[in-house]
Amino acid sequence: MNKVNTFLAISLFAMTSCGEGNKQPAEVITVDVSTNYPEKELILQDIMDVEYVPLETTDEFITKGVVKAIGKDLLFVTNQSSDGDIFIFDRKTGKGLRKINRMGQGAEEYSYVSAIALDEENQEIFVSDFGIRKILVYDLSGNFKRSFKNADTSYYNDLFNYDRDHLITYKSYPTPKENEQACHILISKQDGSIAREIRIPFKEMETPIVTKDEYVISPEFHQTYPMHTDWLLVNTSSDTLYCYLPDGNISPLIARAPSIHTMEAQIFLFPTVMTDRYYFMRAMKKEVSFKTFRGFPTTDLAYDKLEKTLFQYTLCNADYSNKQKVSLGLNFNGIVNQEIATCQSLEAAGLIEANEKGLLKGRLKEIAAGLNEESNAVIMLVKYKKQ
Repeated sequence: MNKVNTFLAISLFAMTSCGEGNKQPAEVITVDVSTNYPEKELILQDIMDVEYVPLETTDEFITKGVVKAIGKDLLFVTNQSSDGDIFIFDRKTGKGLRKINRMGQGAEEYSYVSAIALDEENQEIFVSDFGIRKILVYDLSGNFKRSFKNADTSYYNDLFNYDRDHLITYKSYPTPKENEQACHILISKQDGSIAREIRIPFKEMETPIVTKDEYVISPEFHQTYPMHTDWLLVNTSSDTLYCYLPDGNISPLIARAPSIHTMEAQIFLFPTVMTDRYYFMRAMKKEVSFKTFRGFPTTDLAYDKLEKTLFQYTLCNADYSNKQKVSLGLNFNGIVNQEIATCQSLEAAGLIEANEKGLLKGRLKEIAAGLNEESNAVIMLVKYKKQ
């Protein structure tokens, strides 16, 4: 029987080194989500490196460009529809290399591609099928290798390559009572057994999901964030965001106020991107209209570690002369890793129009000049600057 290591220890030090390779201490900050912070504009290229990958368009490689996994050499892309296609592109050139489709009802097949974790070292991809609570493992040519079910009755939210032997994910449950057991876990790549449970302490269960009568409305939110050498873990029932360190400890990084347990109109706080200088976050209000089914208003926040200030930010792409805004934290899909902070799919039609208006610069302008209306998207990779 495999022994599960349940980890509850919390560092008592107010200074950690989360996300910085244990080089410099990082002070625990408090973010008051009820405060109206001053506004500030930032330029994307000043704080991140940007890479553009124009996806090759052929009769076989036609895709809407939903990026599911990014490696050093490869991009894994699916369509928005659940057709089962997984396109593999060369990251450097954008050339289409192969297409995998193992969709079906068989033991070696998936019914839906919820997430993909790429293990380049072992030349494997792990396809998470959320609905049937199963992970299927294939080689990079799409040949089936093995599969395993999720632990007990849990569902896995997001899926990442953690190390040579393990994946990291967050297990949740369909009922509130069961969900008291929800936590982050490390699972074996060989058989899916739980190697470690990482539990974040909390007082009472809280969730941004809204329920009313027969309606259940959930905004997009994530609970596992790779950041450099460490991992940032979120439990929506906790007022603190924690780092999971390489030595197996968890340590507080960001505290939110007021407490989520005391707010009548709850505002949740999620990280988006953490750089050497800035913590980028998103505050999301638990509010939705049941007439329009729109809601969950958000505020983009940033903390400047150098100036020790909090502000609402607008991020602009310098490759557009009209200050095209970039949103951090969207198009997440489990694609981020220790190199890639986020990515965005730029539709060909929009790039062609912007180029015709003289709004593009540099590499993006060169790429747009070679596109037509039928071209696949251009993938913008937003990367941490090399130290």
